[in-house]
Amino acid sequence: MTRRSLWLHAAAKPLLFLICLLPLGYLVWGAVSENLGANPAEALIRSLGDWSLRGLCLTLAVTPLRVISGQAALARFRRMLGLFSFFYASLHLLAYAWLDMGLEPGDIAADILKRPFILMGFTAWLMLLPLAATSFNRGIKALGAARWQRLHRLVYLLSLVALAHFIWMRAGKNNFAEPAIYGAVLALLLGWRLWQRARRPQR
Repeated sequence: MTRRSLWLHAAAKPLLFLICLLPLGYLVWGAVSENLGANPAEALIRSLGDWSLRGLCLTLAVTPLRVISGQAALARFRRMLGLFSFFYASLHLLAYAWLDMGLEPGDIAADILKRPFILMGFTAWLMLLPLAATSFNRGIKALGAARWQRLHRLVYLLSLVALAHFIWMRAGKNNFAEPAIYGAVLALLLGWRLWQRARRPQR
C-alpha cells in the first residue's frame, strides 16, 4: 500500500478519531481510579488545556507536512484535528468553571477580569468558537470560500493568544521550559508560512 493510498484509506479518519480520544480516555480513567496526583482537579484542567494546544499545533502542522511531503491527502485530516482542539479547549474551560469556580457565573466573570492569563485563555476559546462553528461544508457554503478563508486565518493569531495564556499561567511558578517548546514549534509553523508567502511571485 502506497503512502497516498494509506492516507485515503477508509479507516484512516476513524482511526485518527479514536487516537484523538485517547487523551480523554486516559484522563477519565485517571479520575475514576484516583490516579491524577495530589491535586486531581488541577491535573485535569491543565491536561485538557495542554491537549488543546497540542491539537492546535498538529492542525497548523498539516499544511507544511502536506506541501513538504507532497501528500495532498493529508489535508483531509486538518478539520478533524482543529475540531478536537476546540473540543479539548471547551473541556478545559468547563473543567475550570466547574472544578475551580463551582459553576458560579459571577465568580467566573470576576476571575476572568481579575487574572490576565484566564482572560487570555477565555479570549482564545472565543476565537476558536467561530472557527469550529464554520468548520463544516455548510459553513463554507454560507460564507463563501474567500470569506471563509479570511475568517480561518484567525487561527494564526489564536495560536499566539493560546501560547500567551500558557506562558502567563506557567510564569506564576517560574516554569518556562514547556512553554518554550510550544513557542518554538509555533514559531517554526508560522515562520514556514511567512517564508512561503515571501517566496510567492509578486503580482
